[in-house]
Amino acid sequence: MTDESMSFWEHLDALRSAIVRSVVVSLAFTVVAFVFKNSLFDVVLAPRNADFITYRLLGQLSAFFGGELEPFSVKLINTGLAQQFVAHLQMALCMGVVCASPYVVYQFFHFVSPALYDNERHYARLILPCAYLLFFVGVLSSYFLLFPLTFRFLGTYQVSVEVENLISLESYISTLLVMSLTMGVVFELPIVCWLLAKFGLLNSSLMKQYRKHAFVAILIVAAVITPTADAFTLFAVALPVYLLYEVSLKVVKRTRF
Repeated sequence: MTDESMSFWEHLDALRSAIVRSVVVSLAFTVVAFVFKNSLFDVVLAPRNADFITYRLLGQLSAFFGGELEPFSVKLINTGLAQQFVAHLQMALCMGVVCASPYVVYQFFHFVSPALYDNERHYARLILPCAYLLFFVGVLSSYFLLFPLTFRFLGTYQVSVEVENLISLESYISTLLVMSLTMGVVFELPIVCWLLAKFGLLNSSLMKQYRKHAFVAILIVAAVITPTADAFTLFAVALPVYLLYEVSLKVVKRTRF
């Protein structure tokens, strides 16, 4: 049966089937992630360890310049009766959705693609993989760069030696998820700029004109989302975002209306 010959209820049934299949696959991955609890939390809790790869690389970099990266230790605690189980379930669900996301995207693209024109379908096939890839590059940059640096600074910051830091598991996980999601969205900048250019709302001349303003804005945003006192952390966060701006400029320049 062709898409044009399908009734409203048949379209609704097709949408329901896509949603059900997506939910089933997501739940299946969630169960797998829930069962492999140790492996899951080895990944989730890795940035709190002083031997995390980011800290090791920073230590080697500090040694190269004649400095030394001080070791640190931050203890995570649980403050609620069911909080550890809830955290386990929450992370398993997040991992399940992440693992199932390619299938979910495929299902919904398969549902809407018959209603698209050939050129729209062509652009969608290009945009979706790029947007998906950029999002996960942003998430990984948060996991390996932004979150470890932020956690190290805030987790060891003390107003007095008499006040010991005991970070709750809930605070740790919520901060990790929020930062990962934020960086994933930020890395969609080239896609957003391309869409704006396609609709005639943005052009490369405008982006070049406000390049300096964008750089200052990026520094301000980086300073806000990385509450550390050193310039290295600020630069480490601002540089990838500014490179995204330059990539977006190139994309917009090549965009045809």
